[in-house]
Amino acid sequence: MIRKLAIAAIASAAVAGLSACAPVTAYHGFQAVEANPKEVKVGVDTKATVNERLGSPSAVATFEPNIWYYVSEVTDQVAFRRPVTKKRDIVAIAFAKDGGELVEKVDTYTLKDGRIVSYNGRATPTRGREMTVLEQLLGNVGRQFIPNREVDPGDPRGDNR
Repeated sequence: MIRKLAIAAIASAAVAGLSACAPVTAYHGFQAVEANPKEVKVGVDTKATVNERLGSPSAVATFEPNIWYYVSEVTDQVAFRRPVTKKRDIVAIAFAKDGGELVEKVDTYTLKDGRIVSYNGRATPTRGREMTVLEQLLGNVGRQFIPNREVDPGDPRGDNR
C-alpha cells in the first residue's frame, strides 16, 4: 500500500514538473481579426479605408509619414529562458508620396526577411574629468554633516552653526 502511494506521489510530481516546463505563448502587435492587412488593394484603398478596416498602424515610418507598418509577432518562452520568436509578420503599406491618399504599394515581410544587426561595442567618450579611486575615497574627507536646525534670533552665535 505504501509502495503504491509512493509511486503515485512520484508520478504526480513528475507530471507537475513536466507541465512547469511547457512554453508560454505570447501574441504581440497587430492581430488580424476581421481584416487582413495583406488584402489591401493597390490603387483602390485610401488612408481612410485602410484606417477604417485595419485600425491605426503599429508604427509610421520616421522620415516618411506615408508608410504605415502593421506588425504582429508570436513568441514562446520556457521557464526563465529568453523568449524565442516563432512567427513575425510585418506589412508595410505605402501611400502616394505626392500627398495623395491612394495605396501605392503593399509589402509583406516575415521572420525570414529579418537580419541580425551586429552590436558595436565601442564606447562614446563623455566630456568631463574622471576621478581616480583614491580621489573618490578621499573626496569627502573634511566635509561635515550639519543637521538642519532652527536659528534662534536671540542666539548670540547668530547664523553660524
